[in-house]
Amino acid sequence: MTHVATSDTTRPGLILPHAFYARPARHVAVDLLGKWLVRLLDGQRLAGRIVETEAYCDDSAPDLACHGSRNQGRPTARTAVMFGPAGYAYVYFTYGLHWMFNIVTGREGQANAVLIRALEPLEGEAAMRRLRPGRARAEWTNGPAKLAQALAIDAALNGANLTRPGGVIWVEDAPPPPGDTICRGPRIGLGQTPEPWHSIPWRYWLADNPFVSRPGTKKG
Repeated sequence: MTHVATSDTTRPGLILPHAFYARPARHVAVDLLGKWLVRLLDGQRLAGRIVETEAYCDDSAPDLACHGSRNQGRPTARTAVMFGPAGYAYVYFTYGLHWMFNIVTGREGQANAVLIRALEPLEGEAAMRRLRPGRARAEWTNGPAKLAQALAIDAALNGANLTRPGGVIWVEDAPPPPGDTICRGPRIGLGQTPEPWHSIPWRYWLADNPFVSRPGTKKG
């Protein structure tokens, strides 16, 4: 099931507007599949087709896999961006090694976000190769930490407005993939997160795409 934005401001090649993101994380996570994530680096476009996402928090119900559920559901210095408004980048450092790129979604005041897990490289491949030295093309962007490195995403982009023309990172509209190519399954890397949150199927990906971090088998 897809929830494709119907606004006439979302046409191929245009920057997705605030209204696209101001919806529950699960809807946005599905609708981001097939869109283009674009990073402007030193005047050059580095872009990839989004092929895998994960939704976090989604609505007012608790999600113990979500950063926003910590601190009794109140913002911290780390998570403040995640509480809105929608359409901004939430970038955080994990395991003392990697940056992760998320897009804030939903209603302001309620933690909601979509993790971008994987991209299919489309533009700026020479730059991506330099940023991911010694890696085959298939390994440039097939995971959230990998794509952040390939697009030079770090703390400087935390809080970036993804809907502002003239910015350095944004998402462009593109035709949605066929509904029967969209798969879903449990999110990845949740450690000791308890059930039902550990197994809830809020990860979405495109079937048979070689850049998906972990293909899985579940559809629908």
